[in-house]
This record gives sequence, structure tokens and C-alpha cells, in this order.
Amino acid sequence: MRGGCLRSLRAIARRLADEVDALTFGPPVTHVYNPLRYAFEAHADYLRKYGGETGRVILIGMNPGPWGMVQTGVPFGEVGLVRDWMGIEGRIDQPERPHPKRPVQGFDCARSEVSGARLWGWARDRFQTPEAFFARFFVLNFCPLVFMEESARNRTPDKLPAEERAPLFEVCHLALAESLALLAPRLVVGVGTFAEARAKEATGRPVGRILHPSPASPIANRGWAAQAEAQLQALGVLD
Repeated sequence: MRGGCLRSLRAIARRLADEVDALTFGPPVTHVYNPLRYAFEAHADYLRKYGGETGRVILIGMNPGPWGMVQTGVPFGEVGLVRDWMGIEGRIDQPERPHPKRPVQGFDCARSEVSGARLWGWARDRFQTPEAFFARFFVLNFCPLVFMEESARNRTPDKLPAEERAPLFEVCHLALAESLALLAPRLVVGVGTFAEARAKEATGRPVGRILHPSPASPIANRGWAAQAEAQLQALGVLD
């Protein structure tokens, strides 16, 4: 199953990259990054190393952050943890139209993605090795695109106009549903309410939820790891 699952996950990611590239987005969005395009080598390395097992808990995020997956091709992909703890490698190219205030420096990026540092830092501290974590969990994003305004302000997918959001969500829902069908998860868990809703729509099955680790969340800033751990225990997926 592992080889076929990996080939299919890569094929889904490539198709999704093509489909979202065919979409158009208007003001206030001025720049759109697609890490599944310019960071596909690193994303494929993530799938190769950790994506091939079934029956795990799948954590679903919203979309990439500017100092996380934008740089590394890995969901919540804080550079240091992706490079040094997970051992992910691969060429990172450039988006078609980079924003001058949001450079893509790949594994040389010195900025830290707080959400990714919290999520993957918890995984490292709780499980010690990536192999132990990924034996029980895997992490995907719902949407692969990053949307930026002229000021470089991030615009999340839920804030797009309905006429832009609908076709984007359609292709993302299909890709997520196909990925989950391959991974045959024990449970799907949304990281935050947006991801929970999207996962429910993609699967039509019960979905758990944990707190999103964003620094914009006052609750998450009061000890995200302990709260997420307690929520996962309540869901019955941690001892």
C-alpha cells in the first residue's frame, strides 16, 4: 500500500497545484504563492518520508504561512524543525511573482513561523523522533495557496469573495477527500474551526478539532501545547 499511496498523494498534489494555478484572484489580493509549485521537491520529500502509512490521525490546517510552508513546502513548516528535526530536503525555487516584503529564502530563511514552531515543537517534545510522531499522525493543509495584499498583509481563504472562494474550495475539497481516502485515517482533526469545517465537508464524517496555534489567538498564547494535548486526549488519540 505504501508505494501506491505515495505515488497517488504526489499525483493529487501535482493536480491540485495545476488546478489552483488556473484560478484568478482580484483586489485586495495582489500576490498569490503556490508552494506546491515552486517547493514541490521538498513537499514530495515530506510525502516520501512520512506520508505512506494508513490508519493514523490526520491533522488538517488551513493554508500555508509566510514563514512556514511558503519557505519549506511542508504544512506548518517552520524552517528549523522541518530541516533539522524532520530532515526534509529539496530545491526551493521562487513563486512566479514574489512580493518584495515576503521573500522566499527556503531553508535559509531566518524567520520563525510561530504556528509551525508550536505544532512541530510539540510533536518533537512529545514524541522525540519524527518517526514516533508520524507513526500516529500526519499533517495536511486544506488549501495550498498564500494570498497577500499590496501591503504584504496575509488574507486567509475564508476572507476571499464568494465568487473566488467557491471554485478554490471545490478543488481543495476534492484533493483533501481523495488524500483522506488513500490515508484511511483513524480520525481527522481540524486545526482550528475553519479546517474542521472544511474537513467535515470533504469527508462527510465526524471530525475532531484542536486549537489553532496562531499567535493571533489569545487562547493559543496561553500555553498552546498543553491545551492541544488535552484536546487530543479527550478525542481518544493520545494516552
